[in-house]
Amino acid sequence: MKENSLSIHTKSLSIKDSSALMQVDQKETSVVVKDEMQNGGFSQAESIIYHSKKLQDDLQTIGMKIKQHEENIKFLNSKRAKLDDEIVDLKVFLNSHHPSSTPKIENEAHSDLQSEEETTEQILRHEKSAAGIICQLKTRHGSQASHLTLIKDVLGIVATLAKVDDDNLSRLFSEYLGAETMLAIVCKTYEGVKALEVYDREGFINKNSGLHGLGASIGKTLEGRFIVICLDNLRPYAGEFISDDPQRRLDLHKPRLPNGEHPPGFLGFAVNMITVDNSYLFCVSSSGHGLRETLFYNLFSRLQVYKTRADMVSALPCISDGALSLDGGMIRTTGVFSLGNREDVDVRFPKQLVTSSLPESYIESEKQIKEIKWKKEKLLEDIKREQALWDNAKFSFNKKKEEFLKFLAESSSYASQGLESHTRFQFLTLKRSRAEQPIPSLSVVELDHSLSQFTSFPLLGGFSSSPTKVYY
Repeated sequence: MKENSLSIHTKSLSIKDSSALMQVDQKETSVVVKDEMQNGGFSQAESIIYHSKKLQDDLQTIGMKIKQHEENIKFLNSKRAKLDDEIVDLKVFLNSHHPSSTPKIENEAHSDLQSEEETTEQILRHEKSAAGIICQLKTRHGSQASHLTLIKDVLGIVATLAKVDDDNLSRLFSEYLGAETMLAIVCKTYEGVKALEVYDREGFINKNSGLHGLGASIGKTLEGRFIVICLDNLRPYAGEFISDDPQRRLDLHKPRLPNGEHPPGFLGFAVNMITVDNSYLFCVSSSGHGLRETLFYNLFSRLQVYKTRADMVSALPCISDGALSLDGGMIRTTGVFSLGNREDVDVRFPKQLVTSSLPESYIESEKQIKEIKWKKEKLLEDIKREQALWDNAKFSFNKKKEEFLKFLAESSSYASQGLESHTRFQFLTLKRSRAEQPIPSLSVVELDHSLSQFTSFPLLGGFSSSPTKVYY
């Protein structure tokens, strides 16, 4: 009996211990699960908070960039407005001192115009040349031709971009350069060069585009090759200019013989013996140079001009880039002589019959207008560049904003799932627990506290009470 009692007691104790052990295991498991859920929840919440702050910072940075570009554009536009005002003021001054108010100047301009028309007629005789087609276009459409996309970057034909005081010099210079160069087209940029001739995928010329297409449209088929000169690709003269010279002639060192004396009969350098129109003396190329130090310096370089062939020959030791003489002598370059009869090239520079005696203030004002217009072109390029940067920043801002809104939606969904899991965990714990102290039901305060674990970070369910200011 005692043995049975002891056995029953032992069994009871064993069952009791087992029950207690089960209860302890459940409590430990509950604590572990609860800790894992809380740690996992907080880890996920921290990750969301970090990503939220990063997106805010990115939006703020991009917003500041947008604001900076807007301020830059506003500043550049104000500078452009000032330049426009300066141009208007200078034009008013020029109109009050216009050459047409003086009959003498009017007659001189008329004489020059006739000479230019003669040069144009000479070019038009080469009707199937590139220069001839462009001249035909300008003759038919006048000033409107310069607005056509095909030739809006074309400055002119070499023969029309300078004048020469002496008819003999004009013939000599034309012969030295040759008809092909005299008929060369001058463009400001390489974009203008590309527009003149278009190629297909196989590299053949597209006869329906560029000058070829233009020639075909007016019944003039473009034949052979033609030269196009791009100002922006020329290396300009890097030296000084003759001081106080309104024509901005180059300050080239006069040749000297080995004995230190200047050669007899030396008249000057060809590049300084042409007259360039005032509008082409400054800011013609993108770098701000004029035609003398770019186009004509590359065509003539340091070509020397002498009175006679004998003078030219005696100066051979100091001739480096060729020489001409008024009686027809020609040295192409050091050691290269051009002999035989003179060739009369049928395209020549116009003659500058009379030198205009404009007041210095008038010439200076024209120079200023040219410089201001050049500055304005550079300013417009800066505005265009800033506008492109603004567009890119705006695109990035909108893309980042979409990413942020998507993140907000996903974060809100996560918060709801977190609350559901937490409530389910409390229910299961309440059901399975066998502890002496019963687990109280989940109060509203505890529910709000549990929810706050997942929704207390900024911008989870919407913008915070004091959102970061983003410029747009």
